[in-house]
Amino acid sequence: MNFTVVQGDIAAQSADALVNAAGTSLRMGSGVAGALRRGGGPELNEAAMAKGPIDLGAVAVTDAFDLDAEVVIHAAAMPHDGDGQATAASIRDAVSVPVLCEGGIRERGEIDRLLGDACDAVGMARPFYAEPEPPARLLGRDVSADTRVVCENCNNCAVPQATGAPGVCRTPAVLARAGTLRMEGAYDTDAETADADEADPEG
Repeated sequence: MNFTVVQGDIAAQSADALVNAAGTSLRMGSGVAGALRRGGGPELNEAAMAKGPIDLGAVAVTDAFDLDAEVVIHAAAMPHDGDGQATAASIRDAVSVPVLCEGGIRERGEIDRLLGDACDAVGMARPFYAEPEPPARLLGRDVSADTRVVCENCNNCAVPQATGAPGVCRTPAVLARAGTLRMEGAYDTDAETADADEADPEG
């Protein structure tokens, strides 16, 4: 199967069907739904809401009205109860593939909670640029708060990668903290210490 990736306004595309990221009420609010609602006219929102609410993971099909398409497929991936926001748990309930949680995950307790309640796996990236040993800490080795470097979620590591720059922490305060801890030997491993002792038993 061949795919064409188009960057632009979804409501300006010509297609057999346009897919709306809908909530269970099928009320068309903002984001993709808002763009389609503005392009299709008020009748599109009225037609969608007339078919709602639907179950999470279900779809409803309406006419496309003023959009250049035959139909709009409204796929309910978000609950419209509570605060109306999709959660990892609501998405996992709606799909039949593993769900990966990522973004701002820093602590073992948070990982355990997410794996128990919402996700099948968790992803981390930015902390590995800032903190010398997140795997050791997250896997349970005793790393005290005094020997921690906390990622500030600033994206100074990630944004330059779009131009081909290497992924490294670029936040001065974080770099200074990490450098100080390295000089103090806070992240020396037991293996490194053992190797040094074997090389110089008198030392």
